[in-house]
Amino acid sequence: MASKPADPARRIQGTPRVIVTRALVPSVQERMAQLFDCRFNESDTPLSREQLIEAMRDCDVLVPTVTDRIDAAMLEAGGDRMRLIASFGAGTDHLDLAAAAKRKITVTNTPSVFTEDTADLAMALIIGVPRRMREGVALVRSGEWSGWAPTAMLGRKLAGKVLGIVGMGRIGQAVAHRAKAFGLDIVYHNRKRQPEAVERMFGATYVESLDELLAQADILTLHCPSNPQSHHMIDRQAIGRMKDGACLINTARGDLVDQEALIEALEAGRLAGAGLDVYPDEPRVDARLIRHPNVMTLPHIGSATREGREDSGHKVIANIRMWADGHRPPDQALDALI
Repeated sequence: MASKPADPARRIQGTPRVIVTRALVPSVQERMAQLFDCRFNESDTPLSREQLIEAMRDCDVLVPTVTDRIDAAMLEAGGDRMRLIASFGAGTDHLDLAAAAKRKITVTNTPSVFTEDTADLAMALIIGVPRRMREGVALVRSGEWSGWAPTAMLGRKLAGKVLGIVGMGRIGQAVAHRAKAFGLDIVYHNRKRQPEAVERMFGATYVESLDELLAQADILTLHCPSNPQSHHMIDRQAIGRMKDGACLINTARGDLVDQEALIEALEAGRLAGAGLDVYPDEPRVDARLIRHPNVMTLPHIGSATREGREDSGHKVIANIRMWADGHRPPDQALDALI
């Protein structure tokens, strides 16, 4: 099936100038350099707001990452040369899609690349927090471990516990697939209920309200996008509805959780622990989370595999090539606004 042609006004003549905001894996940068007129960030230092605007003025295509926040004012200040934002990563909450659409700037992302990698990491946290792995590692490294004892380092078994999944998209389903093998009972809440065949595949039960899911889950794992509706969806009230001794896992976005409410519940012993790969003010991680004996704090590595980063880079290249040839890119993200 032929690709839908792009707006002819957006097609450029000659080789597009591409500016990449962060260092990518060498194989991806080498291929990009062969195909386009590229400017790479060799220092890998995050660009400031002013530097991002300057880059927009000097390129046909900007390749930002999920940590480069681009709003309407920046797009306005960036002028008219840039016609494509080929974002590296699946998320688009760092981009003002409505403002880009208004300025007729095409936006692409790289969906489906990191599904398995992120699900693997989420499952590691789902296992690690109930079994107090962070605390165990710290005990051995401190030199204070006195040996095996019948009552030492008692955690919670997984089999028979209820795993509550918030967001049953690609990653949520991949987590359910893994969790089923560990004997977890799976319940989920999603904007739309999944088909019966999907539920049967994972042995998952749909829960219509988030409040009901919170009350059922021994382990709660978040797999939904960041938007105004999901901001602080796990707040003080939501945590109050969770079981005493439940665990919270977040590998999605930091602002889904009210961090102060989470810390308060952890310090009070209401929650048994948390596994976090994302934070509201990255790269800052609150010292109280780092100090807590049963909070596993990871540095946003859900997608950090060589294979995933290469695949994402090659998706960026494919999107730029299709756009430069005058066709609709395969991963155009503005559909999210429809």
